[in-house]
Amino acid sequence: MSHSNQRQITQVLHSQATSDGDGVKIRRVAGFNNKHFSPFLMVDELKSDESKDYVGGFPPHPHRGIETLTYMMNGHFQHKDHMGNVGELRSGGAQWMAAGQGVIHSEMPIMEDGQLHGFQIWINQPARDKMKPAKYFDFQPDSITEKALNDASLIRVLSGDLKIGTEILQGPLTDTGVPATVANWKAQAGEEIVITLPNQHNALVYVYQGAANIAGKALKQTDFAVLPASKTIELGEDTLHIKASNETGVLIFVGEPINEPVVHYGPFVMNTMDEIDQAIHDYQSGKFHQY
Repeated sequence: MSHSNQRQITQVLHSQATSDGDGVKIRRVAGFNNKHFSPFLMVDELKSDESKDYVGGFPPHPHRGIETLTYMMNGHFQHKDHMGNVGELRSGGAQWMAAGQGVIHSEMPIMEDGQLHGFQIWINQPARDKMKPAKYFDFQPDSITEKALNDASLIRVLSGDLKIGTEILQGPLTDTGVPATVANWKAQAGEEIVITLPNQHNALVYVYQGAANIAGKALKQTDFAVLPASKTIELGEDTLHIKASNETGVLIFVGEPINEPVVHYGPFVMNTMDEIDQAIHDYQSGKFHQY
């Protein structure tokens, strides 16, 4: 193994206010055409104290060619899909869906008041998986890997594995098409975390609460740091340094890049425009319901 070096930020993005589904208010960071995002494509943050902002939910809609990982910190959603899966996403839980060749699903809130705060993460599927049958799993709160690093710092690992010091924490989701780690770190002012990651994997950090010093840069709420792979050939490790500036929450993403063309159209992500046209045709002709 080569000597590890500290991963650096090359770009700071900011989540943008938008809406999706039936007018659900979200903040979005999209990286469909950013190779340093890969294998991740998009991160949506759903956050509101007002039920009118999210009560319409996400009525039935199709996907092809992506995985979605939905993580709710506060609030409940119900997932239904054309394959007959029904899952209740509770506060602290997550659900994952690999759309593959096609899925039609809905995500609807099942409470009408109270705080809603969660995320939906789009992960690209490699070409070899884009036309495989769809899959779905949900992860209730007690199945998420959780570790108190001390009295003032907590890490939750949803997907993949995260190496902190010499310890490797394994999340419940291990079935992503390429290695993809998603973790949530909550900490009080002054707390630090040092993560060891493969130097060939991209890393992203989203500050959803408070402020943090990431790789020596000060970032505030809604900032999104891009820390690309440092090497593409020689296998080794880097370290990612994060320090909480106050009461802070960050999402951490680490994943193996998929070096393939990305063509995105609405709910479909494929490798060519012809494949997008085929996806639209298959959906409109009712083929998705046959999968």
